Amino acid sequence: MAANFKFELVSPERILVSADVSEVLLPGADGDFTVLAGHAPVVSTLLPGTVRAVMADGIKRIYVHGGLAEVSPSSVTILAERAFITDEVDPRQLEKDLAEAETALKAADDDTARLHVNRAIQELKALVDAKRS
Repeated sequence: MAANFKFELVSPERILVSADVSEVLLPGADGDFTVLAGHAPVVSTLLPGTVRAVMADGIKRIYVHGGLAEVSPSSVTILAERAFITDEVDPRQLEKDLAEAETALKAADDDTARLHVNRAIQELKALVDAKRS
């Protein structure tokens, strides 16, 4: 069995997660990466995407609209610009976030910005589809 470590995800509104986990998948600016207990210390900017935390009672998925992750061998702390637990979100809010992302895509002024916004749009579309089914 994998060793556990402390995981906290904080948005400006509230603490969304504060629990022991065995694994966390993060949408890092340089690509997605998985954190396990004993991970080397790192600080990473997060892109819009889904954080996946493996907990004793199952997997928790949290959509983050960017932020910062601080990883140590015994913990992961995320300070998110905006975040929500995907199972708790209102489908109307997803539709609103998707519309905002599509507007941001039209305003994107370089390829990197368009790439990041396109990724967010794909994530949000997947969440919308999952809520519909």
